[in-house]
Amino acid sequence: MLSDVEIAQAITPRPIQDIAARLDVGEDHLVPFGRNKAKLDLALLDRPRKSSKRSKLVLVSAITPTRAGEGKTTTTIGLGQALDRLGESVCLALREPSLGPCMGVKGGACGGGYSQVIPMESINLHFTGDLHAITAAHNLLAAALDNKMHFRDPIDFDPRRVSWRRAIDMNDRSLRSCVIGLSGDGVPRESGFDITAASEVMAVLCLAQGRDDLRKRLDRMVVAWDRRANPIEAKAIGVTGAMLALLDEAMMPNLVQTLEGTPAIIHGGPFANIAHGCNSVLATRMAMHLSDWTITEAGFGFDLGAEKFFDIKCRSAGLEPDAVVLVATIRALKLHGGVAYADLEKPNPEAVAGGLANLEKHVESCHAFGHVPVVALNRFHSDVDAEIAVVRERCQKLEVPFAESDHFARGGEGAEALAKTLIAHCAGPRPSYRPLYELGAPLVEKVKTVATKIYGANEIIFSAGAKRSLKRFEEHGYGELPICIAKTQSSLSDDPKLLGRPEGFALTVRDLALSAGAGFVVVLTGEIMRMPGLPKRPSAEHIDVVNGRITGLS
Repeated sequence: MLSDVEIAQAITPRPIQDIAARLDVGEDHLVPFGRNKAKLDLALLDRPRKSSKRSKLVLVSAITPTRAGEGKTTTTIGLGQALDRLGESVCLALREPSLGPCMGVKGGACGGGYSQVIPMESINLHFTGDLHAITAAHNLLAAALDNKMHFRDPIDFDPRRVSWRRAIDMNDRSLRSCVIGLSGDGVPRESGFDITAASEVMAVLCLAQGRDDLRKRLDRMVVAWDRRANPIEAKAIGVTGAMLALLDEAMMPNLVQTLEGTPAIIHGGPFANIAHGCNSVLATRMAMHLSDWTITEAGFGFDLGAEKFFDIKCRSAGLEPDAVVLVATIRALKLHGGVAYADLEKPNPEAVAGGLANLEKHVESCHAFGHVPVVALNRFHSDVDAEIAVVRERCQKLEVPFAESDHFARGGEGAEALAKTLIAHCAGPRPSYRPLYELGAPLVEKVKTVATKIYGANEIIFSAGAKRSLKRFEEHGYGELPICIAKTQSSLSDDPKLLGRPEGFALTVRDLALSAGAGFVVVLTGEIMRMPGLPKRPSAEHIDVVNGRITGLS
């Protein structure tokens, strides 16, 4: 059996100009990066849309992820290829991979099997340099801030309340907390690093609707507090213009292709467990502007990425999705049903039925936003008909559309049943999207709403530090921002060991962080950290270059 990288390397990508031509994009709006990837000029959004059809936006989400795999990105790509095969005008809008997970345990983010985006080696590693530009811009601001403190700038910094940390695109637990300024001429203080995917610059770039909006968002990022407990914005540090210069090319979405030549725009890469988990607004708008179907995704399960997609991204950008596809696998349902990982290959319809409580909770969460999801069963070779029948019958009882999909093994052809089910689903009335909470509600109420309605918690516990942050943010006018809850992806609760559908649990909020430029308040729960660590045997140990070709990527 060929590995993902071997499958990808066996396919000769089409020239990127040919892929652009499928979207009616000429070379005057294309900035090539080699032969098989390119940047798209933002001026395309000012050009009249060619198609007379209304563009449909489809969100692909999933049940609570497990080590058994759900294949959300793979399903997104397979679905896009299937719509393409059926003669539909389609473009994917995906997130960029981060080097941290790629070198860690999760692997890359280019799909798998015969539903991949290519060139997968480039996309998974340096790609067009967007994440490096975000890292550089973030750290420029950190250096300039410390420089002002060194020269005793008139800004009355409180060294204990400098909230702007540094960033690096790698899982590096040793940098979570550190003391800086020990060179003798610095200002000693505690600080640390966040992974680039959790940088507010990443969130700002992904939510900005253009260069002018990006400038405004960068300017209003809160980087520190003065001794009178007033916020200090990035504009006061004086380098947001230079940050814009570093981010100028990174603002432009990246065009690549799937194994079958379906256009794919990949741009922005925030994680959903520690950030808002969606590709850039510009990428989504670009895909919708250039095609009749835009298939996008949000990170991890519906409780994380999809909730933020609706409550943060859609609200901020004025987007209204036409459909939600909810991905599940028999293997993951068995784990949620109590089966040991080593026994997942054994047929067990009873365990599948036991795990369906998790799927049902995510279906209910879709309903909370006004949507009836299409359930997509990402089929594995070990699945048996009796197990699949259990899922199909439950979906019939829940009155939600259901389709099997074999896109991993068969590419777009294997996802045609799913594509046809989606087309039929979208032929009905457009869903009436509604946010989960009102922006005018207090921050505490917003947290309680998400925790009870989406996670299923019955109690929310705020630490003393979280209560102080709540009070400070609301006193300075940040109480009407949406919230971005940082929570484990492995459970609906804040305890990664609680699988299935936990009930009667308490969600613990240990602190809050302000992302005023992005336009939300980050709520830190449980033991979630904004700097992951590498596993005992990281994926990087298996990556190599053999005979001029990269091996070991997944």
